[in-house]
Amino acid sequence: MPLAIHPPVCRNTNITHILARARPQAARLAANVTILLALSGCASGPPSQPAATAMGSANMATVCPAPATVSGMTCPVCPTCPVIPQEPPFIDITATSTTPEVPRGRLEKSSWDGLRDWSNDDTGDALTAFEQGCPILRDRPEWQHVCVRASALVAAKFDRATAANFFRENFQPFRVINADETASGMVTGYYEPLLKGSRTRTNVFKYPIYAKPPDLITVDLADVYADLKFRRLRGRLVDNKLVPYYDRAEIESAKAPLKGLELVWVDNAVELFFLQIQGSGQVQLPDGSRIRLGYADQNGHPFRSLGGALIRRGEIKPERASMQGIKAWAERNPRKLHHFMHTNPSYVFFKEIDAGGTGPIGTLGVPLTAERSIAVDPRVIPLGVPVFLSTTFPGTNQPLNRLMVAQDTGGAIAGAVRVDFFWGFGDDAGAQAGRMKQRGEKWVLLPNGYDPNGANNSTVPK
Repeated sequence: MPLAIHPPVCRNTNITHILARARPQAARLAANVTILLALSGCASGPPSQPAATAMGSANMATVCPAPATVSGMTCPVCPTCPVIPQEPPFIDITATSTTPEVPRGRLEKSSWDGLRDWSNDDTGDALTAFEQGCPILRDRPEWQHVCVRASALVAAKFDRATAANFFRENFQPFRVINADETASGMVTGYYEPLLKGSRTRTNVFKYPIYAKPPDLITVDLADVYADLKFRRLRGRLVDNKLVPYYDRAEIESAKAPLKGLELVWVDNAVELFFLQIQGSGQVQLPDGSRIRLGYADQNGHPFRSLGGALIRRGEIKPERASMQGIKAWAERNPRKLHHFMHTNPSYVFFKEIDAGGTGPIGTLGVPLTAERSIAVDPRVIPLGVPVFLSTTFPGTNQPLNRLMVAQDTGGAIAGAVRVDFFWGFGDDAGAQAGRMKQRGEKWVLLPNGYDPNGANNSTVPK
C-alpha cells in the first residue's frame, strides 16, 4: 500500500520543489506527492486539534495557497490555514533513523585526568586510524593543523610515547553527556564475518546476497526541514505512486522480486541474516578465493531485533539472546527460523569492494581498524574524531579503556553515549562481538581552541 499521508488542509509547495531537485527519478515522485497532498486537501476540513504554537515565519506556512487544480478537479481554498510545524505532520516516513526532536546529548569540557588509564593505552593504532580519515577532515579549518601533524608522524614511523604526546598536545577532551544528563550508555560489538558461498546457485549455496536494486528510490529530506537532516524516504514507484519497498518476507518469498540481482549465494540463512546486521563481510568461494562485501543500501523498513522477538514469544531466555545463543536456537528450530526472521522487515543490500584492503569500509569512507574503530550516532558525535572509551570486556568486569576513532554508524546506534565496538574479522572477533553488551562512558577529543558548544561550529565534520 502507498506510504501513509495524513490529510493536510493546505498544500506545502516546498516539498514538491525539494523532491524534484533530489534526483531525476524523484520528478515523478514529486508530482505524485503533490497530487496526494492536493487531493487530501479537497477531502478534508480544518483539523480539530489545537493550533500549533508559532515558531517563526521562516519555518511556517501561514498563508493558504491558491486553489489547486489536479486532473481536472479544482480544490477549494482552505477555510482556515493552520500553522505547519517545523516537522510536517502529514508525512509518515519510513526512516533509517529517528528525527532528533529534542537534543540527543551534549559535549562537556573535561580534563585529561578524567580519562581512565590513559597512560596505559598504546594509542599508536588509534593515531594511524585517525590519520586515515584526515583526507576527509582536513578540508575543515579546525582539523588542518592536527591532520598535517598526524600525517607527518605516520610517515615518520612514530613510537608509543610520540603518539600519546600527539593527542595530549593537540586535543581537548569533552565528556559526552546524554540528553537526560546521564553519562553512560550501552556498548555493543560488531565484526566482519566470513561466509561460505558460490557465484552460482547450487543445492548447498541457495541463499542469495543481493546488490542494491535499481528501482529503490532514496530521497534525502534534509532540505525540507532542518529536523529531517538524518531522514531518508525510501520506496519504489508503482503506477506512479511511491510505495514502501519490499520487506524481508517479500524479498525472500517464492516470487523472488529481486531475481537477477544476486551477487553471490551462501549456504546458511542465519549467517546471512547476521551479515546484514554487521553491514559487511567476506565470502569464501569453492576455489578458496574470497570476495569482500560492503554495505550498499537498505530497504527503508525499520530494524526489529530477532532476539527481542524470540524473548517475547518465550523461545529463548534473555541471558541467551546473544548472537551465539540465537544461532544455537536456529539450529534446533529450523522450521520456525524464517517466521521469526521475517519479524525484522529490514533488509540490507551489498556491493563488492576491494578484498585486498585492511578492513571493511565504514561510513566515513575509510577502512575500519580492529579494536580501534567504533560506530556512533553522528547527530552527536562527528565522524572522524578520536573518542576515548571507558567500558569493560564482553561478559566481564575487566576494564577496557581505550582510545578509539568514530568511523562508522549503524541503524541501531542512536544516542549520545551509544557505541558499537568493531572487533575485526573472523570467528574470534565474532565471539567477542556476540557477547558484548556492556555499559560505558566516552570522551570526544576535539582540536585545541575549538568550542563545540559555540555559535559557530559548522566546521566540525558531520
